[in-house]
Amino acid sequence: MAQTSILGRMGQLVRANINSILDSAEDPEKMLNQMVIDYTNNIREAEEAVAQTIGNLRLLEDDEKEAKEAAGEWGSKALAASKKADEYRAAGNTADADRFDNLAKIALKRQISFEEQVRTFDEQIATQTVLVEKLKDGLNGMRAKREELVQKKDELIARSKMATAQRQVTETMKSVNVMDPTSEVARFEEKVRHEEAQARGMAEVASSSLDEQFASLDDATDDLEVEARLAALKGGGG
Repeated sequence: MAQTSILGRMGQLVRANINSILDSAEDPEKMLNQMVIDYTNNIREAEEAVAQTIGNLRLLEDDEKEAKEAAGEWGSKALAASKKADEYRAAGNTADADRFDNLAKIALKRQISFEEQVRTFDEQIATQTVLVEKLKDGLNGMRAKREELVQKKDELIARSKMATAQRQVTETMKSVNVMDPTSEVARFEEKVRHEEAQARGMAEVASSSLDEQFASLDDATDDLEVEARLAALKGGGG
């Protein structure tokens, strides 16, 4: 039946592994929202089918009620005709008695016909009642599954957003590691050390030049003293 096929289709959707469906989704949030919309629409379709089934059941119940009433009416007519026939027969009026007995038989046949309808309606109503109860249970299950789907959707969307944020942080950290600022600082520090060493070297060079100048000055002083002593020696000897 259409009703059971609808519920079966819903059951397949509920049993589907949502996570595997989302593996190939470019936009998981959009897909999940669409799934909820589709499932809600399918529930609405199922509700209409169940309502139609319930409506058919109510029609059967109405028909059964009318058949019971008709069977009762024809039973009453059969009884009235039978009594009338008995009255005519007691009065010796056989012709009218037979005529009313025949009317009673006709009424009884109609009563039997409606009673058979009642039995048929009873069987149909019993079958439809079981089906309606199953459909109601299935529909309630679908509504509960929809709530689960909404909760699952919210959970997966939150997880997806967290995963995206985590991936972005990881990618940012990778780019930072590729361009490690500490290595740049270390290289600059090495450059500064070389400059400092060069400055010390230049200072030492400058200091060495002064020492040599002072040393040459001392040598000149020594030479003057030597010359003076030499002159004194010569003067004393003369």
